[in-house]
Amino acid sequence: MSTPRLADVDLTARIRDRDEYEARLRHAQIRLLYLQHRIRDSGLRAILAFEGWDAAGKGGAIRRVTEKLDPRSVRVHAISAPEAEDHNRHYLRRFWMRLPKPGRIAIFDRTWYGRVLVERIEGLCDEEAWQRAYQEINAFEQQLVDDGIALVKFFVHISKEEQLQRFEDRRDDPFKAWKLTDDDWRNRDQWDVYAQATDEMLTRTHNDSAPWTVVAGNQKKYARVYVAEEAVRQLGTAFDIDATRLPKGWQLDR
Repeated sequence: MSTPRLADVDLTARIRDRDEYEARLRHAQIRLLYLQHRIRDSGLRAILAFEGWDAAGKGGAIRRVTEKLDPRSVRVHAISAPEAEDHNRHYLRRFWMRLPKPGRIAIFDRTWYGRVLVERIEGLCDEEAWQRAYQEINAFEQQLVDDGIALVKFFVHISKEEQLQRFEDRRDDPFKAWKLTDDDWRNRDQWDVYAQATDEMLTRTHNDSAPWTVVAGNQKKYARVYVAEEAVRQLGTAFDIDATRLPKGWQLDR
């Protein structure tokens, strides 16, 4: 299996036609809903894990994945900095505590990979800790998969120029300004360091059991459709469910 690299992502990828965007998204969403029903009825479990640059569009992609799902059996976990009580516990504990129950889908907006990205770069853990984390994360994910959980991992990639444009748009929009922090600007100054750490993360944690899917995010519409379609494909494969052939009654023209 070839390892994904940021430099190999075609950030020019686009959906040119709005009708195509809406049709493909609708098809993916109804297939996700069908998969959710099968997961719920069979007591299966799934995790969608999202990482990516600040302002890459993770939140928008997650909203398109979930907006047509039954909210009773899907949970989005927006992961922020550890709370004070987390500092004296293993960093994976707070993720173990959020694993999905049977019949549920858990979505992580930021994940355990913070240990080898922001915590590594910002000096929030020592080198021994973040180096050890690669083995710990691979073992953690293998345990999830061995226990029957379908794990789908996305990294949403954008260019440095696109990020700057989105930062400026957020800064100038009172409805979005809250999304932009001083830490975002400071992290941007370390773009090359983060890019190097991300490529190392991809290299050391991409494997047959828990592969990475790197998403071209410069066009939000393309990224949203790609994420939704890839979630359908990977969940269907993991659970041996053909969601491309919907049963009678699941009409797409409703």
